[in-house]
Amino acid sequence: MRTKQAVATGENEFDVTVFQTPCFGEKRGYRQVYRNVLVGEDHFDVMYEVFRTLNVRDLLPKEYNARYMTTGDIVFIDEGKNGHFYYQLKPCGFFPIHRLHVR
Repeated sequence: MRTKQAVATGENEFDVTVFQTPCFGEKRGYRQVYRNVLVGEDHFDVMYEVFRTLNVRDLLPKEYNARYMTTGDIVFIDEGKNGHFYYQLKPCGFFPIHRLHVR
């Protein structure tokens, strides 16, 4: 269901989940650390907002108790019937990956 804000601005709602490993640099053991429904024009608009929110101390959600977002972290965008999309943060930005990388 789209919110009134999304309908008014012509933007879409995206169900976004962030996965992190317990320690920076690990390749296995990803766990869900953040989930929210965000409004944006496209995936990259929403991923920018997630990155900004999880890297600015004043914007961190009160219930968030994981580390800042860094390279290797994975963003999962669930669009329901339109598909599931995974992106991994690398030094040059977010890049699409296969879901098999989330273990």
